Amino acid sequence: MKRLTDLEYLMLPKWNKFWYKFLMFFVDIPANLWNGIKGIGGSIASFFKAIGREFADIGKTFAEGDWKTKTSFLVMGFGNIARGQILRGVLFLIFEIVFVWYMITPFGGAYWVQMLGSLGLQGPEKGYDEILDQYISIPHDNSFRILLYGVLTIFFIVAFIYTWRVNVKQNKIAEEILKSGKKLKSGKDDLRSLVDDQFHKTLLALPLTGILVFTVMPIIFMILVAFTNYDGAHNGYTNALFTWVGLDNFKTMFSWDVGGVNYAATFGEVLTWTLIWAFFATFSNYFLGIFVAMMINKKGIRVKKLWRTILVLTIAIPQFISLLYVSKMFTLNGLINGALLNFGLIDKAIDFWGDPMLARIMVIVINIWIGIPYLMLIATGILMNIPADLYESAKIDGASGWKQFSKITLPYMLFITGPYLLTSFTSNMNNFNVIYLLTGGGPTNPAASGASGSVGFTDLLITWLFKITTGSDTKYYLASVVGILVFIVVAFISLVVYNLLPSVKNEEDFQ
Repeated sequence: MKRLTDLEYLMLPKWNKFWYKFLMFFVDIPANLWNGIKGIGGSIASFFKAIGREFADIGKTFAEGDWKTKTSFLVMGFGNIARGQILRGVLFLIFEIVFVWYMITPFGGAYWVQMLGSLGLQGPEKGYDEILDQYISIPHDNSFRILLYGVLTIFFIVAFIYTWRVNVKQNKIAEEILKSGKKLKSGKDDLRSLVDDQFHKTLLALPLTGILVFTVMPIIFMILVAFTNYDGAHNGYTNALFTWVGLDNFKTMFSWDVGGVNYAATFGEVLTWTLIWAFFATFSNYFLGIFVAMMINKKGIRVKKLWRTILVLTIAIPQFISLLYVSKMFTLNGLINGALLNFGLIDKAIDFWGDPMLARIMVIVINIWIGIPYLMLIATGILMNIPADLYESAKIDGASGWKQFSKITLPYMLFITGPYLLTSFTSNMNNFNVIYLLTGGGPTNPAASGASGSVGFTDLLITWLFKITTGSDTKYYLASVVGILVFIVVAFISLVVYNLLPSVKNEEDFQ
């Protein structure tokens, strides 16, 4: 494809600009991949250079520092305490004491780290219980706990190394300040700075800790599970230990024949339906929501608040209730089939949830009923902010209603709601409620029935993942692989679309 000059690009209509950027993205993929590889290589080189500089600075600090600084290399906070910065020194020292105590205690950090390589040496065994007068399972090592606490310990070690480095820097800085004849900050000054010039760090400390503990940690744990055989038969505690299996689980997912099951084709089919569902669930709600908002906001429409209230009521009722009720309405003996049969419109009941194509259409249509009120509310607020003189000028120029919509309303809406469309698409890929409460993923797909989780025609990746981790044949390792692949797909789509959004690249267009 011919690459346009800047002048030729600026002369294109807005939609043509979008498609030109879209096509050029794929044209530039080879160059971007190469630049990405070079960038990763450069980042790795920069990382090791930074590590080298840190080691050089540590060595220089130890060689040129006084005895207080040198002692702080072994006893954290000693230099701060000796120089009068009691609060800093005590905090550093307490952290080191806690770390050393945790690492050396029995079943402490050192134990969990050394057990990470094997995930346990002795599994549960049968033993006779004289009180119960029966044989019971006596647990020994716990693979799940070893993996979890091992990861936590590694995080703790990294935190200790970082804190130790800060301790060394603090001693170097304090020594330089004293040599220059200036006065060091006292404990009161440190506390005052936490609510003054360092207040941003005080505010971010708790959220950052929460992100590390409740977001980053579970993600890393899930990734590691994908390289084990953790399932219902190897839960690591009551029946058998689980162990590392390397890339075997990924080979299983991308293999065409594993014990008569085609996991690669199953994953491809579920992924394809997930993308189709996300596309229709996003854009059908989007455009119909805009249409409903425009109809309600149209001049001459009475009791506008009533229409908005009726629509909002559909989302005020919990989906657990409304979707289960709708699901029962469309069963073979449900209200809809009963009404159609009574009025003579059909000869036999329609199997809404048993026919694969019909079931997929039904979940998309019912999702419109759920999603339109959200988009109606969002669109109403945006439509009220479009300058009225734009429409007046368009009418004077003879623009029809469709022209006004396509040239004014829609571009403005797309510009404002572009990021929302992206997040809506990604959230619909993980829309568990609608699919699970309406169809449970069914009807069952015979071609994929041998795959773990009993895959259905309406199953999304997220509902398939749920099925893999529940029931009698749980395969947590396979669920982790699916979770990683979902993350890769969603991240790729998000990065591509985000870089094409006009609201990101041309923020000044509608200012």
